[in-house]
Amino acid sequence: MTSFQRSITTIPAQPFTSIQERQECESPSISGTFSEPLRLPTGARTYIALGSNVGDRIKNLESACRQLSQEGIRVLRTSALYETEPMYVENQNAFINGVCEVSAVNHAPLQLLQKVKAIENSLGRQKTIDKGPRNIDLDILLHNGSTFEDRSLSIPHKAMLEREFVLRPLCDLIPNESLPPSQKRGTFQEHLAALPKRSTPLSSTTPFHPTLPPLTPQSQTRPTHLMAILNLTPDSFSDGGVHPSSPSSLLPIIRSIVTSGATILDIGGQSTRPHAPQVSPTEELGRILPAIQMIRSMQEFANLAISVDTYRASVAAAAIAAGADIINDVSAGTMDPAMLPTAAKLGCTVVLMHMRGTPGTMNSLTTYPNGLITTVASELLTRVRAAEEAGIFRWRIMLDPGIGFAKKEAQNLEVLRGLGELRQWEGLQAFPWVVGASRKAFIGRITGVKEAGQRGWGTAGTVAAAVQGGADVVRVHDVAEMSQVVKISDAIWRV
Repeated sequence: MTSFQRSITTIPAQPFTSIQERQECESPSISGTFSEPLRLPTGARTYIALGSNVGDRIKNLESACRQLSQEGIRVLRTSALYETEPMYVENQNAFINGVCEVSAVNHAPLQLLQKVKAIENSLGRQKTIDKGPRNIDLDILLHNGSTFEDRSLSIPHKAMLEREFVLRPLCDLIPNESLPPSQKRGTFQEHLAALPKRSTPLSSTTPFHPTLPPLTPQSQTRPTHLMAILNLTPDSFSDGGVHPSSPSSLLPIIRSIVTSGATILDIGGQSTRPHAPQVSPTEELGRILPAIQMIRSMQEFANLAISVDTYRASVAAAAIAAGADIINDVSAGTMDPAMLPTAAKLGCTVVLMHMRGTPGTMNSLTTYPNGLITTVASELLTRVRAAEEAGIFRWRIMLDPGIGFAKKEAQNLEVLRGLGELRQWEGLQAFPWVVGASRKAFIGRITGVKEAGQRGWGTAGTVAAAVQGGADVVRVHDVAEMSQVVKISDAIWRV
């Protein structure tokens, strides 16, 4: 018996709030054969497969997830998303597929099916041919650990074990679980491993800008993206006060950044160097909003993603409303409790970075008795769970190991060496990683270069190491120079 089955059979039944609710769940008026009574326990879980290959595929899936929650089928977690070729009717567009874990303990199977089909209809699904193109496809895979058979619905889904586009995302959520005891034996991970091997393995997909291809962190040949740093602060450790504050004066700088190969511009208005004074949210916004608005007003920057470097929810919300695409939070939501719920509501991609404490206290929190890589992985997993609990979809999360934050020189080097291990850590495998070591103090100590702006050669070494370790995005100051490093590094390792 797996842990999933134990959770279904050993937890006391959830009390019903009314006699009518109990009758609706235990004595449905609709037909169907159950393997066990429908008195469902607290903690029971339902898994629904998501698919789309028409229109804005990711938007379609996100709309479906939101409607599920609005209909009382609360989305608890989501898998990563995977782009897959059509399996049965091959003459159609590629699909985006995923799985969501929902709470539907008070829904009988056919009641749940009725709601799912209503959501498909409300999103404009029109069935042309069986297994043909569709803007949204929702299939019930598993429901509260039970089996159910009816002419319109089978639980577990009869074809789920033959479909990699189902098993792969399902294994993001419950790899070590299995079907109910009367069904085919083996964990979902074992069934996935038994499928025919693909010539090109599937990769998870993370959107970060409407017109740019999504990140594919599990693709061996993926390109490394450059995230250019634009600090509009007077006191950042490396380039504080360097950039002009007026948007028109910034224009040639931004043009140079784009021409040099950056696809993401990370704009910050509050320094996160150790012991940096904190400005008000109003002042922080006053520094960054004019630049964001100017960029978004110009067609030449239509393919430039904007990231806002802030730990404040109010600043993030205003920046996204002005046209930013990504929230880059050095605290992963710990410094402002409103950040993760705000990011969920905005529906944007968010970077969760590993840090302890605050910029003022992090340098005193560098002890890792259980091992650095183990602890960074564990603490990032905690932040991922917090993000999911706040309603952020897994495919909207990027991770950052936090080089220079609550880490000493040797620990920063260990993180660079251990990036590949972090990427393969159980629970972290499908996420894209951002690595930002540019010009940091440990580079200066190792190279003897005191002036931060002169640490380009040392930074180049860390960028090459990050690409070798599997980084999807490198965050840098010197875009033109690091673009060359990335091109060579990609040519060596991304083949």
